[in-house]
Amino acid sequence: MERKNAWTTFTDAQVAELETLCKGYRDFLDNGKTERECTSYAVKEAEAHGYKNLNDLIAQGKKLKAGDKVYAASMNKTMVMFHIGKEGLSHGLNILGAHIDSPRIDVKQNPLYEDSEFVLLDTHYYGGVKKYQWVTLPLAIHGVVAKKDGTVIDVVIGEDENDPVVGISDILIHLSGEQMQKTAAKAIEGENLDVIIGNKPKAGEEKEAVKKAILDILKEKYGFEEEDFLSAELEIVPAGKARDFGLDRSMVIGYGQDDRVCAYTSLVAMLENEEIPERTSCCLLVDKEEIGSVGATSADSKFFENSVAELIALCEDYSDLKLRRALRNSKMLSSDVSAAYDPMFPSVFEKKNTAFFGHGIVFNKFTGSRGKSGSNDSNAEYVSEIRRIMDDAGVNFQTAELGKVDVGGGGTIAYISANYGMQVIDSGVAVLCMHAPWEITSKADVYEAKRCYKAFLKNA
Repeated sequence: MERKNAWTTFTDAQVAELETLCKGYRDFLDNGKTERECTSYAVKEAEAHGYKNLNDLIAQGKKLKAGDKVYAASMNKTMVMFHIGKEGLSHGLNILGAHIDSPRIDVKQNPLYEDSEFVLLDTHYYGGVKKYQWVTLPLAIHGVVAKKDGTVIDVVIGEDENDPVVGISDILIHLSGEQMQKTAAKAIEGENLDVIIGNKPKAGEEKEAVKKAILDILKEKYGFEEEDFLSAELEIVPAGKARDFGLDRSMVIGYGQDDRVCAYTSLVAMLENEEIPERTSCCLLVDKEEIGSVGATSADSKFFENSVAELIALCEDYSDLKLRRALRNSKMLSSDVSAAYDPMFPSVFEKKNTAFFGHGIVFNKFTGSRGKSGSNDSNAEYVSEIRRIMDDAGVNFQTAELGKVDVGGGGTIAYISANYGMQVIDSGVAVLCMHAPWEITSKADVYEAKRCYKAFLKNA
């Protein structure tokens, strides 16, 4: 069942539309390197397209009707959008669910120290990373510092062309004999991912002179002191912009494409849906997927369920039974990425069930690892419905598994939503170099993802 390369099916008008979409996508990647920045971006776009804050409507006691657009955000790290449909909410929602967190390096709460006249930040990596990939790269610092008086300072250092960057050192090849004997997992240890941020001593100081100079810079330029690290959330991410990749400009390279490629295309699909839908449309963007979907801003929190409950209360008389019916009768695309076939590493893939660049959106009937452990496994009837929707809309799609059986695997948020009894299938864009500091996607697949999500919201 070979699938066509999507590039061969596009008209000139579609290629132009594709390029416009991917330009916006690169902008999203550049301005959304943390879950907070992604949420802020999505909220601004939602409000610009007429979406109202759910909490404001609750406070005003306003009722909702078909065609109304609302959103809710939680802790500035996750958000949900609803476009109210003609059918009652008990009939269910059509949901696009993606995550906006990505593997990175986090700064610890007591991070700042001086060693041999270097000043460094102590760190703890977040999510599944190959630690050796993060050394000798120009890195940026993104996040917030919350001061005791309640002031929250936004921090972005290393993205402007006039900014300095920071980084993690590695031992020179001439002295790395012992290191080269280690496995890749041990070549760089987690406690050796500390970030160098300074080397110039403060004039007139003898003890920890470099650290004192850095503290002066933090106070003068960024407005916080060493104690404020205790209530800071600072993330170390690759510095620099997303770029076209390949001499033919057919791909995008950038940080955090797992899973922001699906988050962005889901967001655009919602925003482009101007007609009143039959069933209520929903776009859910969540945090913490990369560490098991735990915590208040994850898919496993009650945020989404509570938001739907509030929605029902503003649309009609609320009851717990209506909420249960709304969730059970919903249909969802768990919009998460898949592994792209890499000709440099053919041994880990099974070609008949592998995603290929440029062949369209990828559907994974199940994920998990080995014996489908930790997987949502979509039923045949739902897969059939998805096939029909995609074919009717002319969407290029493919199906895949995440590598050979017994080689590896991974999970998504699909199983969490499936616990409500709703129909869920994983669908997303194939990614090359997944979880590396710089990941690669096909523009054709980005475009087909948006087309897929629009078709699903309208016709599921």
